[in-house]
Amino acid sequence: MTTRHTELVEVRNSQLSITGSKSETNRLLLLKALYPNISLENASNSDDSEVMTNIIQNFQLPTSVTLSAVEVQQLFNVHHAGTAMRFLTAFFAIQEGKEIVLTGSSRMKERPIKILVEALQQLGAEISYEENEGFPPIKIKGRKLINNKVSLPANVSSQYISALLLIAPKLENGLELTLEGEITSIPYIKMTLALLNEIGVKTSFVNDKITVTPSAIEAQQIITIESDWSSASYWYSIIALSEIGTQITLSSYKQNSLQGDSALVEIYKNFGVETIFNNNNSITIIKSNNFKPDPSENEQAKQTLNLKLNNSPDIAQTIAVTCFGLGIGCHLTGLHTLKIKETDRLEALKTELSKLGANISVTNDSLTIQQSNNLNSNIKIKTYQDHRMAMAFAPLALKTSIIIEDAEVVSKSYPTFWEDLHSIGFQVENQ
Repeated sequence: MTTRHTELVEVRNSQLSITGSKSETNRLLLLKALYPNISLENASNSDDSEVMTNIIQNFQLPTSVTLSAVEVQQLFNVHHAGTAMRFLTAFFAIQEGKEIVLTGSSRMKERPIKILVEALQQLGAEISYEENEGFPPIKIKGRKLINNKVSLPANVSSQYISALLLIAPKLENGLELTLEGEITSIPYIKMTLALLNEIGVKTSFVNDKITVTPSAIEAQQIITIESDWSSASYWYSIIALSEIGTQITLSSYKQNSLQGDSALVEIYKNFGVETIFNNNNSITIIKSNNFKPDPSENEQAKQTLNLKLNNSPDIAQTIAVTCFGLGIGCHLTGLHTLKIKETDRLEALKTELSKLGANISVTNDSLTIQQSNNLNSNIKIKTYQDHRMAMAFAPLALKTSIIIEDAEVVSKSYPTFWEDLHSIGFQVENQ
């Protein structure tokens, strides 16, 4: 286990190249497996994307070889990669004549998959549980899926929905998906649909119904993946915690991004961070002013930031730490999906921020930090095998000396994070 002692020497105005979006990459890796004429540029170098790539590549068997039923079965381990578990479950369900067991880390075996499995079973898939009902590992016997109508709760992880949408153009009759109840994580659903449209698949999303038309795509295509906005969030936090005038340039980002976490641009205006979209697909983020309390509120409410993050829950940890570092209170809602991530992120935030001196409370879908300037030093932050815990807390080195345990966990989404942090002036030491 690597522990990183992180403190600030000086933030240098810098330019950084951020790897491609993990969310876009993993969707496109599955589409590339279904349509091999697609080529990808600026793909994510994250652990999750490498897991997807390796499993898809190792899955292909020579069609001329005849094997027994026992020999045909393949075992694949996605480790901590939740996106890979959901997307590959759907992918393997339509691989006729193939038998797959899909497993993962001990934490992955605690993350529910029943809703997706039941939706695939509605379409005709043959999937069973190897250990505990509703959880990985699962056995999948690939079949031709004829049914095309399915419904599932709309407030579940968008990855379940996207998994179904990604295989839909390969289903004989396409897909008609009905979402029941209030829809959450809409940007991720729209991202999946936009990527399907980009490769030539016809879709519609009206009210609670999504329709995907079966498609045969033969033309060669090259798709350039936008850089990851979730990874950009840590640099937004650094700029927010820095002196006025500090700036960093990041590439490659689009003003009309498909990624829900591009909400950073508006959210971080609250902390005085301005975003400039440059002509070369880079952005420059600048600390232009300090947090300005709302003059219309009472004294306590003035220093509290209220945000609903249903559409961008992956940046909640970063925002919470930014608020704490600036001595600002916050009330963040729409966070129910954080409880089934790499760790229970709400409880993890409560534990680690409390060690730093925060007065914090959480519910099943919200987090509240009371306004305070209390900040303890030389605290060891536990990361719970969660990449976002490590990276969200690192910017606090601008305010105090901090120690990040199990630091190499960042490789899940941003393998060069510590090197990039060092390059802009942070002192990062292994312990």
